[in-house]
Amino acid sequence: MPKFYESWLSESWLSGWWGGGTPVVEPASLRDARRLAQLHGESFHRGWGEGEFEGMLTERNTLVHRLRIGSQIAGFAVSRMAADEAEILSIAVAASQRGRGLSRNLLLTHLGHLAARGARTIFLEVEENNQPARRLYERAGFSVVGRRERYYQQPGGEQLNALLMRRDLS
Repeated sequence: MPKFYESWLSESWLSGWWGGGTPVVEPASLRDARRLAQLHGESFHRGWGEGEFEGMLTERNTLVHRLRIGSQIAGFAVSRMAADEAEILSIAVAASQRGRGLSRNLLLTHLGHLAARGARTIFLEVEENNQPARRLYERAGFSVVGRRERYYQQPGGEQLNALLMRRDLS
């Protein structure tokens, strides 16, 4: 391949265009509520509605980030803060974008913003058998500190355990 062509292909604008755009984690806004609800519904058995996202987006103690690729919202992270603690309420990435390391970037960026707002300890709950999510959280420095029996109710009535995880930011 000619050197000029290799250089041209490696330009960030072209690779961004070809791959759909550069992933960006940024604050979500009220106009994102419908898409966030759609992503949540695609990712979890009991999806949150648009109104629930609108409520969270207007709360002072709630931090919501969106993962944007080009002009498309491909994921989000939501946390609620109290004093110097925060709880990650939900993280989701569109099924078509999974396996690319985007959730790690989303999580770590979100954690950085929580730290900037004064959070020193972060908690979350994850379904015990959700190995991809557990790996994500463990690689991001979270450790298991508890277990909640039959915490998640499945559509067929099955009840699944949750693990309570914690990470200190200080």
